[in-house]
Amino acid sequence: MTIGLICAIPQELEALRSDLVEAHSEARAHARFVTGVLDGYDVVLAGSGMGKVNAAIVTTLLADRFGCRTIVFSGVAGGLDPELSIGDVVVADRIIQHDAGVLENEKIRTYQPGHAPIINETDRLGYPVDPGLLTRVRERLDGFEVPGHVVYGTVLTGDQYLNCDSTRAWLLAELGGQAIEMEGGAVAQVCEAFNIPWLVVRALSDLAGGNALFDFTAFVEQASATSATILRRLLPVL
Repeated sequence: MTIGLICAIPQELEALRSDLVEAHSEARAHARFVTGVLDGYDVVLAGSGMGKVNAAIVTTLLADRFGCRTIVFSGVAGGLDPELSIGDVVVADRIIQHDAGVLENEKIRTYQPGHAPIINETDRLGYPVDPGLLTRVRERLDGFEVPGHVVYGTVLTGDQYLNCDSTRAWLLAELGGQAIEMEGGAVAQVCEAFNIPWLVVRALSDLAGGNALFDFTAFVEQASATSATILRRLLPVL
């Protein structure tokens, strides 16, 4: 069975694509899917582009057309937790789509995608990682050395690039996220629909505050390489 690997941007893709062997490429929708072997494991690597819709399209194709048994999103993110630093890695144990919800009192009250308080109500918020997969990931990464620290926690997804200190503080206080990005929540939602496990691995390229754009430009390649290193370490347990 094949493992689906998704990245959003060229720097993330390049960190993995250069080592694929027996590679075959085909274009579907807006993306190119490269089937091959990475470190002895059958994979399909795809660049989704940024944002939830792009990620959902690619995840759907990986699940339905390519029959992937597990789908992993690997790449960079902004840090929310002030205890974290650029270069640290956040492995999601839960994903929340922070921009889905109810607009009231000039703010958004985050709610589960596909639901509303008066239509199809739910107490759920977010998508948890499969417990068995998460246990294997923790065991596999225990003691594994990368340039930063590896932590586990909630990752927030939304279709905005966060470059604002006050919004960063609000999201941290409201939802307790450790990192923020633009695709993982869509991957989780689609994988749940197909009943297949998923994983999101994010290396921090910036701290999602007022200097985020500058830091992203400076550290994206380094963070992409770290995220790819973690992913390759995890291939045997996916």
